[in-house]
Amino acid sequence: MAKPRVFLSSTFFDLQQVRADLERFIREQGYDPVLNEHGNIPYGKETKLEDYCYKEISNVDILVAIVGGRFGTSSKSSPDSISQTELKTAYELNKQVYIFIDKGVYSEYRFYLSNKGNENINYTYADNIKIHEFIEFVEALPNNNTIHPFETSMDIVNFLKEQWAGLFQRFLQEQTRIKEINIIKGVEDTAKTLNQLVKFLTEEKRDKDNAINEILLSGHPAMLQVKSLLRISFRVYFTTWEELDALVRAYGYKHEEDPHPQSEEFNWYSDRNNVNTTLSVKAHLFVDNKLRVLTKDEWRDDYITLATVSVPDDDDDLPF
Repeated sequence: MAKPRVFLSSTFFDLQQVRADLERFIREQGYDPVLNEHGNIPYGKETKLEDYCYKEISNVDILVAIVGGRFGTSSKSSPDSISQTELKTAYELNKQVYIFIDKGVYSEYRFYLSNKGNENINYTYADNIKIHEFIEFVEALPNNNTIHPFETSMDIVNFLKEQWAGLFQRFLQEQTRIKEINIIKGVEDTAKTLNQLVKFLTEEKRDKDNAINEILLSGHPAMLQVKSLLRISFRVYFTTWEELDALVRAYGYKHEEDPHPQSEEFNWYSDRNNVNTTLSVKAHLFVDNKLRVLTKDEWRDDYITLATVSVPDDDDDLPF
């Protein structure tokens, strides 16, 4: 199982006991400590030894920086010390960093801030003014730069216990929150899918309704009735009052007066061969001049009727 790796960054000889105490504490937590003196950092032959320390930081999860009164070994790649460069590397890699500064050094740092530029001051706790300059650099960082003074290694151990317990508790909360977020996201995705489905069905229904209407109109009982009554040999099709009127007139019928009467039916008349014929169509078959969709079950034959009346000849009686 993967374990968090914790890099201990500090000078060695003045903080040797602190490093040993922290190594033991880190192992007790079930984590892997990374210490230079124990061979936890693999070295190669391609570059400087200190560069491998910086590279190893990319493989750890946490860096614990301990600042004492010794500047330590200067880095060959920067004006800082190796331990200071390790801390800067951790910042560049956005690692979780904990910074502990010897309480005497940190108190002296306040004195340094009040006397910056005075080269005649000899500092008691820091053997190099660069230590205070580096602390000033760390304090100016925008984040991940909380500093904790310490007197003994137990001060560091107790603080890390609290911090790592808090990190674990936050992790558990975030896991719960992730589950809640996933549920919410699932609901949002479902709602989105339902909205898309409703939109699709609405459009589909609209198209389907139009298709159904066209199918019902193509076999409308009114068309079949007109075809039968007027004895038309070809297919009859009309969807508006105007189309019906044009069809009936083409067969010699004339419409009465107002083509859009307010009566309950429309009437067309024909007078041929001494036969008066009246085609009557119920007005409610049209709504806004458009043919209503009716099924055969809804149809009644008296909606469209044809009445004929024979007219006797008016020839004069022949004389005897």
